[in-house]
Amino acid sequence: MRIVVLHGKESYLRLAYTKQLSQALDAKHGAVDRFEFDGASATLASVLDELQTYGLMSSHKLVILDAAEVFMGVEERRRAMERYAEKPMEESTLLMRASGTWRPGKLDALVQKVGGIFKCEAPSEAETIRWCVSRAKAAHRAELPAEVAELLVEKIGTDLSRLDTELEKLATAAGGDPAAISRALVAEFVGLSREEQAWEIQAAILEGPARAVLERLDDLMGAGKAPEVMIAWSITDLLRKLHDAARLFDDGARDAEVSRAIGLWGPQQGAVLRAARRVGSRRAAQLLHGALTTEVRMRSGFSGDDRRTIEGVLVRITEAIA
Repeated sequence: MRIVVLHGKESYLRLAYTKQLSQALDAKHGAVDRFEFDGASATLASVLDELQTYGLMSSHKLVILDAAEVFMGVEERRRAMERYAEKPMEESTLLMRASGTWRPGKLDALVQKVGGIFKCEAPSEAETIRWCVSRAKAAHRAELPAEVAELLVEKIGTDLSRLDTELEKLATAAGGDPAAISRALVAEFVGLSREEQAWEIQAAILEGPARAVLERLDDLMGAGKAPEVMIAWSITDLLRKLHDAARLFDDGARDAEVSRAIGLWGPQQGAVLRAARRVGSRRAAQLLHGALTTEVRMRSGFSGDDRRTIEGVLVRITEAIA
């Protein structure tokens, strides 16, 4: 495949497909050079130059273009990429990843001739429950009854990345080989439902000030027994919304267009849009990068005091959007 397009909001599937493509290229070409571009800031010349030049260290390149929907939103770039797709380099594979709205066009037909287009959307709840059962067994050496998986999906939703994180945590907590994940374990470790958990911390951040946000954190992690990993995910999820909204505003999108693109609704909608305008895309990107780094360190056990780490992140975010 010379060109592959992955579009949709399910990050787990985008990463899984990326891994499959990378492994396939390695198997076919040996070592493959990998280059990544952010479509929100990359220039057309830099992307095409990398695609059309020969590698020095290997015989094949994998060029990844994230935020491809933003990059392709400029007419000049779209036309140039269409011309490239008509005769792509044999020595390069272009992987375009879009988390926002992918607009079909002439490029799609050209890509289908030399590669593939794959939709990465969250599965249905029934599909997600079946996935949890098989994923627990295959990746985490754990037995997860279907009714327990149903409870987990009820609390977390169909976000496969979050579910995989929770399955790993639950398998570790259950112990044994294979580990037996029970309803009681899910109720104890997963805590509040997904809607309550995400809304509580996100609403506090949007309303401010920092003191009130930290007090709400005390409630969630105290009486609510909300796990740090879910709090961290909620913070990162909000920052993704702010970053995506701010980036769309930069491109001239209106409130209704932004809301549809990133799936905003209800009372949170106006607060997110106002915060996105205040913080701007550059600062939002910095905050999102910091939150993602923090989340990775927490999951790896390198953050030290997770509570203090989360507090520091919350203060920085609240001050930025005030």
